[in-house]
Amino acid sequence: MSARRDSVRISAPPRWTLVVHEDARALYPIADLLMAAAWADGQLDPREQSKALYLLARLAGKERFEDCPPSLVVRVADFDPATYDMATAADAFRALSPRERRRLVALVREVCDADGAFCLEEDRFVTALVLALALTEEDVGDLLIRVAPGLDGWAKRAFDVAFSGAFLLAAWPILLAIGLAVRLTSDGPALFKQRRYGRAGEEIEVWKFRTMRVQEDGAQVRQATRGDARVTPLGAFLRRTSLDELPQFVNVLTGQMSVVGPRPHAIAHNRHYKTQILEYMLRHKVKPGITGWAQVNGWRGETDTLDKMVARVEHDLAYMRDWTLWLDLKIVWLTVFGEAVRKNAF
Repeated sequence: MSARRDSVRISAPPRWTLVVHEDARALYPIADLLMAAAWADGQLDPREQSKALYLLARLAGKERFEDCPPSLVVRVADFDPATYDMATAADAFRALSPRERRRLVALVREVCDADGAFCLEEDRFVTALVLALALTEEDVGDLLIRVAPGLDGWAKRAFDVAFSGAFLLAAWPILLAIGLAVRLTSDGPALFKQRRYGRAGEEIEVWKFRTMRVQEDGAQVRQATRGDARVTPLGAFLRRTSLDELPQFVNVLTGQMSVVGPRPHAIAHNRHYKTQILEYMLRHKVKPGITGWAQVNGWRGETDTLDKMVARVEHDLAYMRDWTLWLDLKIVWLTVFGEAVRKNAF
């Protein structure tokens, strides 16, 4: 894994073994657990299967992947995810100490990380394992992304409804004027609806005022660049002032988005970056926002290097961990009056 991806990843679990077992059958429950983790996202990646075999070989006291006991190799090959039950399987680990149970979670993380991406399904699997093993947040704090209490609660939703409702009631003449201006100054509709990922990775349609002469929403979506010929003259002004984002208050009112949260990206960009940045998809554990902590810290606009997207993800995850209603209010203030949010707006 590249150093750039390491910079955003949750602390990597250390290399270790539980107890060396000469009898490979004693490792069958762990083999099943690791393979269930490999299947957590609904498909078996060869890299995750190979990682499971390597870890099992180490647990069997072997140094090389090729020396994994044959019975464990067969156990891995014959694993059926449809028959695996987490609660029942956890009974096999009840006698382990909390430290050893934590190590099991670390092994599972190694398997989930083996393909270079840690997705929402794998995160749910690890969370379920933590609960099944009766571990506390202190036990596994460096192995999971914890969302701040209340981030999906009533207070944030009340703020979203009140703020977006008041804004739409007060600003509808401005929205109407912008829409008419878009229609009159270039061919095409006033609004552009693009498919993006919402909470839990569900597809939503995000509304924006159209700022380009094209409407890209397919497998390939090219990010806007400085001086982009696709951007209309009015569109350049709307993008620079963030006025193009105002229709998303309708998305907030319907519950698809929040006023503040990780900015949603085009689906094509998600599919690209989730293979480049380990915790990229964990941004979708919460609702996306019209503005966010990354944007008010200057990480908006074109991500022409991987480092820029890594910085954006780092800020999004920090927001999820440290959220308070006061932080949302601060981000809204900085969005309107701060300088950093307009630094890369084009």
